[in-house]
Amino acid sequence: MKGYLANGLFGLGDRLLNEQIAKEIRELFNKNKVKLDLYVPQENLAINDKNSYADSIMIADGDDAYLKESDFVIAVIDGVEIDSGVACEIGVATTLGKKVFGLFTDTRQQGTGNKRKIEALINDPTENQFVYRNLYVVGKIKKSGGIYSDIESLKDAILTYVKNR
Repeated sequence: MKGYLANGLFGLGDRLLNEQIAKEIRELFNKNKVKLDLYVPQENLAINDKNSYADSIMIADGDDAYLKESDFVIAVIDGVEIDSGVACEIGVATTLGKKVFGLFTDTRQQGTGNKRKIEALINDPTENQFVYRNLYVVGKIKKSGGIYSDIESLKDAILTYVKNR
């Protein structure tokens, strides 16, 4: 089984989150005795060592090769906006018919039943206390594998997918 972890990789927070997700997914597969080759772009120093040089074609071709081989993609959609590279990876993966599991941990998802938050939004859209994700990208993920708000539910969904293959 082959997987692909799509997330930003330039800031410390993203790199640490990628390490945590990769570690937990790899442990999940080991525990369930399923062989996994998980591609994490930040681990591919041939194109992502920023002290070195890789042009845009090398990066696109390198990541596309792994997307084509992957059975599933984990796409982190946190941040002010979905990372543009992640959005592209989602588009490529869904076009190739791959399963895409979104991870969206933003705490502004909480309180959707809070009437004061909803009334504030209705009365003044600048008081939006929720978070917006591009609906086209969200729709592509939902049609493919789903969106999960924490790593544990993400792992459960991936494990269910693996067991049902």
